[in-house]
Amino acid sequence: MDHTFASALILLLLVLDPFGSLPIFISVLRGIDPARRNAVALREGAIAFSVLLAFMVGGQAFLHVMRLSERSLEVAGGVILLVIAMRMVFGSSTQIYAQDGAAKEPFIFPLAVPLLAGPSAMATVLLLASRQPGQLWQWVGALTVAMAVCTVVLITADRIRRLLGDSMVTAMEKLMGLVLTAIAVEMLLAGVKRYFTG
Repeated sequence: MDHTFASALILLLLVLDPFGSLPIFISVLRGIDPARRNAVALREGAIAFSVLLAFMVGGQAFLHVMRLSERSLEVAGGVILLVIAMRMVFGSSTQIYAQDGAAKEPFIFPLAVPLLAGPSAMATVLLLASRQPGQLWQWVGALTVAMAVCTVVLITADRIRRLLGDSMVTAMEKLMGLVLTAIAVEMLLAGVKRYFTG
């Protein structure tokens, strides 16, 4: 399944799912001093971007070292995306990364990794770079725009949720999950087809 800049950007936004993660953003940042929240959001967004960029740029080398084929990566990425999409459609992930005990400023976990730069996002950028390495700069651009959107949503999480309301945020997450399900199935079918056709 070949991608363009626009389709890669949409795929990354669906995988990163910033609106579906609003409740988690709010929960994790609730106990943080309001004066520090923007700085924390920018730092965590930058860390997540660096992790995903490393996976994107080093994708081919990683596949070679691990002796993995693009077909297996495509099928594995499709499976991961399907699980994430099903969770988005049928359940809520609000409590998955809940902080226990006294609130403390998050550093890397859970906002940067695994909430933003999680397994599905890592598999997606790795797949983009390995399938069409000649368009690497397009994928870097799409990742940059997608992560910028996620960081803005992270910074304005409280205001967005108040503006849209809980029901609208939930509806958006379900819709994104439905679209991501179709993309995941397409990736699975493409990987299986490439396996049997060589």
